[in-house]
Amino acid sequence: MYPDNLKYTKEHEWVDLKGDTGAVGITFFAQKELGDVVFVELPEIGRELKQGEILGTVESVKAVSEIYSPVSGVVTEVNNALRDHPEQVNADPYGNGWILKLRLTNSSERAGLMDSTAYVALVGQSGH
Repeated sequence: MYPDNLKYTKEHEWVDLKGDTGAVGITFFAQKELGDVVFVELPEIGRELKQGEILGTVESVKAVSEIYSPVSGVVTEVNNALRDHPEQVNADPYGNGWILKLRLTNSSERAGLMDSTAYVALVGQSGH
């Protein structure tokens, strides 16, 4: 439910760090709480994000939720498939439901992210 290779934030984002790049999305817990996702607002390629900055929103049948950048970086790619198929965030939050990729600008921020064990402790049993 929460892959060990990812890092997590208390705002329920994940980041898959590979060298100085990372893919970002929302966690299984977040998509479950939101319900059926109907729209994903994607940031512009080239946008500089600071850790904790709002990068976009996810809209569901129940609510609109802000997405926060887990690390500082420059957006290098966005998942354009989500424009036509936002339900991928529900169906495959760690795969086809990724939201953006970025190039890290402050690698020391990695230390402040949670591993899967810490994230599961945060969300408790409701995360399963």
